[in-house]
Amino acid sequence: MANFSEITPDILAYAKLCESSGSIDPALYGQYDVKRGLRDINGQGVLAGLTEISEICSFDTVDGQKVPCEGRLYYRGINIEDIVKGFIQDDRFGFEEVTYLLLFGRLPNAQALQQFSQRLASYRTLPTNFVRDIILKAPSHDMMNTLARSILTLYAYDDRADDISIPNVLRQCMQLISIVPVLSVYGYQAFSHYHDGNSLFIHVPQQDLSTAENILHLLRPDSKYTKLEARILDLALILHMEHGGGNNSTFTNHVVTSSGTDTYSAMAASLCSLKGPRHGGANIKVVRMFDDLKTSIKDWNDEDEITRYLSALLNKEAFDHAGLIYGMGHAVYSLSDPRANILKAFVEMLSKEKGREEEYRLYSNVARLAPQVIAKERRIYKGVSPNVDFYSGFVYSMLDLPTELFTPIFAVARMVGWSAHRIEELVNNGKIIRPAYRAVQERQKYTPLRKR
Repeated sequence: MANFSEITPDILAYAKLCESSGSIDPALYGQYDVKRGLRDINGQGVLAGLTEISEICSFDTVDGQKVPCEGRLYYRGINIEDIVKGFIQDDRFGFEEVTYLLLFGRLPNAQALQQFSQRLASYRTLPTNFVRDIILKAPSHDMMNTLARSILTLYAYDDRADDISIPNVLRQCMQLISIVPVLSVYGYQAFSHYHDGNSLFIHVPQQDLSTAENILHLLRPDSKYTKLEARILDLALILHMEHGGGNNSTFTNHVVTSSGTDTYSAMAASLCSLKGPRHGGANIKVVRMFDDLKTSIKDWNDEDEITRYLSALLNKEAFDHAGLIYGMGHAVYSLSDPRANILKAFVEMLSKEKGREEEYRLYSNVARLAPQVIAKERRIYKGVSPNVDFYSGFVYSMLDLPTELFTPIFAVARMVGWSAHRIEELVNNGKIIRPAYRAVQERQKYTPLRKR
C-alpha cells in the first residue's frame, strides 16, 4: 500500500481538475444577491435565527440611523462587564456561575450555585481506563483532533447516547463541560510525552477546585499556580464562553442539532469548526506575529520602528505575508471589543507578576498604533480596534500554556455556549436547517464514453 499521506502525481492532476471545475465567477454572487459567508456587503451577518442566550451590540439607533458605539456583550440580557465586576468584587471564581446563567437563563443564588458547582465537580471523572485506552494510544499532534475523537468515543460509553430529550441532553452537556478540560490537558500530556519525549504527568482532577484551577493543576508537573493566574484564566474562559450565536462553530451546532443527531456528534462538529485558523486559532497567530515583531525591531518603545513593521505586515512584506495585523478588528464590533477591554486591565497585572511589563508595553503600543496604520493603508468601512484574541494569546503565554492548548482552552469555554444553543434549538423544535444554493453550471449533454 502506498504511503497513507502521499500526494501522488495523479492526485495533483485531479486537483487541477477540481480547481478549474470548481471556480465560480465572482460577479455571479452579486448578480444573484448571494450573501457570501452569510454576510451582507457591510459585514453584518444574515439573520438566520433567534436566541435569548447572548447579544452583541456594535451600533446604537439614533433618530432612526445606526451609529457605531463602543461594543457591548450581554449574557442572557446582562452586560458582561457587570457580570465580571460581580464575581471580581466578591473575590471568587465565575466560570460555574456564568455557566449556570447561560444554561438556565437566570443567575443562581448561593445555594443553587453551590449545588450546581458540586454537580459539575462530580462529573469531572472519565470512564474507567478511558485515559489508557483512548487518550494514551495513538496521540495526535493536534489537540483539537484528539478532543473531537475523545468526545465521539464517549458516545460508546453512554447507554442513552441517542436520547435527545432535554433532561438527557442537559446531563450530557454538563458532563462535557466538566470533562473537556480534563480531555484537553490529558491529550496534551500524551502528545508531550510520546512526541516530545517529556515526562508523562496525569494528575487526578480535584473536586474542590474551580474549572480554571483544575486546568492549571492538571497541566503543571507540580500542580502549583498563583491566585492571580487562576483568576485570569477563569476570566478568559468566561469571556470566550459565548458570542451572540452567529459565530461559525455555534451556527454549526445549530445546524447539526437541527438534524436530530446526538450530543456527542453535535459537539464534535462544533470542535471541528473551531479548529479552523479563521475561527479558533486567531490568538496563536497573534502570539507568533509578536514573536516575529520582537526579533524584527531593535527598540520595542520606538513608535516609528513599530509603525514601519505594521505597515510591512499590511503590505505582505513581514511575518506570514498574509497582509494582516492579527488581533486587530472584528467582524461585528466597530469601535471596541468589550472582551478585550475587560481583559486588558488584568493582562497588565499578570505582566507585572510575571516580569513581562516591557512586553505588555509593546502590546499596548501596537494596540494604539495599528488602527492608525490600517486607516492610512486600507479603505475600511468601520472602526478597527484590538479584539479579544489580541490579548488572550499573551495571557496564555504568560500562564505557560503551550500553544497546542490555546484552541482547546477556547473549546473548554465555548462548550458552555454550544450547550446552551443545542438545548435552545431542541426546545424550540424547529425544522432542519437547510439553506439554498443556486446552480450556475450551464446544462450539458451527456457524451458516451466511446466518444470522449
